[in-house]
Amino acid sequence: MAELVRQYSVNAIVSTNKTIIMEKFMLIFHGGIDHRSSPEQMQANMGKWMAWIDKLAKAGKYDSGEPLLPGGKLIKGSAVGVTDGPYTEGKEVVGGYFIINAADYNEAVALCEGYPDYEAGGSVQVRHVMKMDM
Repeated sequence: MAELVRQYSVNAIVSTNKTIIMEKFMLIFHGGIDHRSSPEQMQANMGKWMAWIDKLAKAGKYDSGEPLLPGGKLIKGSAVGVTDGPYTEGKEVVGGYFIINAADYNEAVALCEGYPDYEAGGSVQVRHVMKMDM
C-alpha cells in the first residue's frame, strides 16, 4: 500500500514515504471574453469556467477565487489621488483571480491549461503567494 496517497489537509499531501507541502499560487486573469458578447456566448463561456473550477476543485487544487467587475479605483501616492478605471487596454484588464494549491511553479503553470479565455485572447499571470508568519 506504499502507493496509496491520502489527502491530509488542504495544504499537505501525506504518503507513507514523504510529505509534500503544497504552495499557494495566485492566477490573475487578464482580458478574456468581451463583456458585449451575446447572452448565449456569455452562458457558454460561464459553463467552461464552471467546468474548469470543478476540475481543479476535484483535484484538490482550487482554494478560492472571484471575478472582478469592470472599473474600479486606483489610489496613488501620499496625496491619495484617486482615479476612476479602467486603467489599461481591454486585453490587460484584470477580470478575476484564483488561489490554487500546487507543488511548484511548473505545476501551477500546468494547471492553467484549462483556462477558458485563451481563445478570446485572454492570458493568465501566475504569482507565488509569499508565506507570512503572523
